[in-house]
Amino acid sequence: MVGTAPFRRYSAGLTPQEHLLSMSTISPATPTTLPLRIVRPGLVGYANALASQRAAADALRAGTGPETLYLLLHPPVVTLGRRAKTDTNLVVPRDELTARGVEVVDSDRGGDVTYHGPGQVVGYPILDLRRRRWGPRDHLHAMEGLLIDVLREGYGIDAFREPEHTGVWTAQGKIAAMGIRVSAGISLHGFALNVATDLAGFGLIVPCGIQGRAVATMEGVLGRTVPVDEVMDRIESAFRGAEETR
Repeated sequence: MVGTAPFRRYSAGLTPQEHLLSMSTISPATPTTLPLRIVRPGLVGYANALASQRAAADALRAGTGPETLYLLLHPPVVTLGRRAKTDTNLVVPRDELTARGVEVVDSDRGGDVTYHGPGQVVGYPILDLRRRRWGPRDHLHAMEGLLIDVLREGYGIDAFREPEHTGVWTAQGKIAAMGIRVSAGISLHGFALNVATDLAGFGLIVPCGIQGRAVATMEGVLGRTVPVDEVMDRIESAFRGAEETR
């Protein structure tokens, strides 16, 4: 099944010393018997989606709720990660973005500046990394692998990792961005996969703070229409398959 391998335990290129350090702040694994919950609410504003993530994370941490994967779309929004360099990576000033109808939000995720908009599948996996004995880099590596499998096996897109940059890449450019936060062993935020995104939105920023690199979409790579719901179906199947093989 697509995506079963990537959610097994990964070292994500860490040395043994780095892996031990990444594990040093993770409490012992806790059992989770509830199945993964998939929520697909459609078009959701960024603030509402973040509130849902936090509520799901609190319930999971308390042992009163399941792990959850949100698959959704955002209206046009620029999000600023904890390391965002707004002086260089916001091409258009904040007030002008707002005037254009593009929301600008400070986010508690890692990473720099990212654009979300219609035609982009956004995934927020709220997972207990403690029971997997994963650090943040393991989680990022697993999401990369899962999306690479979906793109390669489901669509024949030659997707790959780049050693210097997080995310998923193609010869035409970066096709999926990632940024996460881990709080008390629970992951928030996640990935954004460009299916049919209007690339003009990325011209408002320096995507992920990486100068001189193109951004790609699935439709641009394939030269045909790709239904967003179909892509969500494949991602959902990949996550469920990965959990079944754990």
